[in-house]
Amino acid sequence: MVPELVLGPLLRYCGEAEATIWVETDATCTVEVLGCRARTFRVGDHHYALVHVTGLEPGRTYEYEVRLDGEKVWPEPGSPFPPSAIRPLRDGEPLKLVVGSCRISAPHEPPYTLSHEKDERGLGVDALYAMAMHLGNGSAGSLPHALVLLGDQIYAHKPPFDTLEFIRSRRDTGKHPGEAVANFEEYARLYRDSWGDPAIRWLLSTVPSAMIFDDHEVGDDWNISEAWVEEMREKPWWNEQIIGGYASYWIYQHLGNLSPEQLAADDLFGQATAATDVWPLLHEFAYRTHRRPEGVRWSFCRDFGNVRLVMMDSRGGRILQEGRRSMVDDEGWRWIGEKAAGDLDHLLLGTSLPLLLGPGMHGLQVWNEALCSGFWGARAARWAEKFRRSQDLDHWAAFHNSFVKLAALIRRVAAGEKDSPPSSILVLSGDVHHGYLAEATFRDPSAKSRVYQIVSSPLRNSLPGKKSRLQDAAWTKTGALAGRLLARMAGAGKEELTWHLTHDAPWFENHIATLEFEGPRSTLTFEKAVLDDAGKPGLEKIYTRQLS
Repeated sequence: MVPELVLGPLLRYCGEAEATIWVETDATCTVEVLGCRARTFRVGDHHYALVHVTGLEPGRTYEYEVRLDGEKVWPEPGSPFPPSAIRPLRDGEPLKLVVGSCRISAPHEPPYTLSHEKDERGLGVDALYAMAMHLGNGSAGSLPHALVLLGDQIYAHKPPFDTLEFIRSRRDTGKHPGEAVANFEEYARLYRDSWGDPAIRWLLSTVPSAMIFDDHEVGDDWNISEAWVEEMREKPWWNEQIIGGYASYWIYQHLGNLSPEQLAADDLFGQATAATDVWPLLHEFAYRTHRRPEGVRWSFCRDFGNVRLVMMDSRGGRILQEGRRSMVDDEGWRWIGEKAAGDLDHLLLGTSLPLLLGPGMHGLQVWNEALCSGFWGARAARWAEKFRRSQDLDHWAAFHNSFVKLAALIRRVAAGEKDSPPSSILVLSGDVHHGYLAEATFRDPSAKSRVYQIVSSPLRNSLPGKKSRLQDAAWTKTGALAGRLLARMAGAGKEELTWHLTHDAPWFENHIATLEFEGPRSTLTFEKAVLDDAGKPGLEKIYTRQLS
C-alpha cells in the first residue's frame, strides 16, 4: 500500500543553502524532497519526518515535489495553486516578513465570515486565508520570505467542526473537559483540521514559518498564575491535556523552528528518529516540562541576512511563584541577552504577549500583580486573582520585574553599549485581538535605535465590542492617567521609557502586518481582511509607516 500524506508539506526553516520540510504521513516510509531523504519517526499511530534539504543556492527558486517511498504525493493532482517552492534569501536582497497571530479555524463562508455583531457565530474573514488566496494567484516574487506566527495558531478549546466530530466520536463531551481537546490524539486532529485547508496548506508549503505558542494552544488562561496551575493540577483530566499540548507543540511547531544544526544537537529529536515509538519518551518529557519548566527552552533565533529575529517564549517557561514571578528563567534571560547582541541592521524581538500595552492597561496590570502578591492583604489578593483571570491580565506588565528587565536590555542595545546600535528594534507581538504600532522613547538620551511595539492580532478572532472598548480606552489620556495612578498605588515608580500610538486608535478587524527591510530602512504595512463585491476574500491596506 502506498503511504499517504496526512498533513504538510510545511516549509519551516530556510537558510542560505539548506531548508527543512515537515510532513505527517499515515505509515512508516521514506520521504524525499529535491533528492534529499528522511525516514519517518513514529509517535503512537502517527508518523512524521523532517527532511533536511541541502545544496541550495541563495537567490534561486526551487520548485519541489514530495515523494513517499518513491511515489509522488505532492502537489496534489488538479491543485489550482502554483508549485511549492523554496527560495533562499540572496545576500543584500530586500526582506519581507508577514506577522500575525490568533487564528480560529472555521469555514470560509457565511455566517462564519460575518462579524460577531452580525452573527454570534461570526469570526470575520480569515486574514491568513485571504493572503494565501491572493498570493496563490500572483507571482513568486510577491511572496514573503517568512511568516512570523506569534501564538494561538490553534484554539484547543474552540476546535474546528471536523475536530469536534472526532472528539464526540471518542468520548462523552458532557463530561470535563467537554469539547476542548483532551489528549495527544485530539491535538493531532486539531492541527490537521486547522492547517488542512488547501489554501493554507499551499501557503505553509512555500513560505517558511517561525512560530511560538501562547495560551490557546492549551486553553484560555494557561499559566496565568501559580494559583491557576495548582487548581488545574487537581483536575483528573489535566495531566493528559497538558501532556498532549506540549507533545503536539514539540512535533507540530517547535521542531520546525530549529535549524538543521540545532536539530542535530537536540537529544530528544535524536532519540525520536532512532526509537521504534517515541511516545513514551515524549510523554515523559511533556509531563516533566509541565511540572518543572525551568531549563526547557522553547525560544529560538533566526537570521535573515542582517536582520535577526529572537523569538522569546513568554508562556510555557514562566516562573509563577509569587515574589519571584518571571516571564523566563535565568538561563532564558542569558540566552536572550546573547542573541540580542551583534552588529545588526534590525533586531526583532518576538513575544506572543505585547511588551507595550495601552498605558491604562499597563498600569492596571502592574497594580493587579501587586495586589495578587498580597500588597493590600489576603482578602484583596483573592479578589485580585479572580479579576486577573476574568480580564486576562498576564502580559509583560503583569510580570513587572520582567518588563523592567527586558526594557533595560532594549535600552542597552539601542545605546550600542556592546555593538553598533541597530537601525530599529521592533517588538513583535499578538494575543490581544487588536493591532497597533506604538513608538517608544527612553528617558536615557544615549538610546539611538528607533524602538517600536508592533502588535498584529488577530488573523481570525476579533474582540467583541465590550472588550474592544476597554482596550481602546487604555490608549486615551484619561486611561493613561488612570494607569499611572494605579501603578503608583501599587508602589511602582516611573518607567524608564514612554510610548504612544503612531496613529489615532487601534484597529480590531482581522488583519496581517508586513515588514519590509532594505539595509537600514524598515517599513510596516497593516492590511485588513475583507470580502470584495463578488464575495471573494482579499486584503485592504489600512496603515503604512516607514520605521527607520
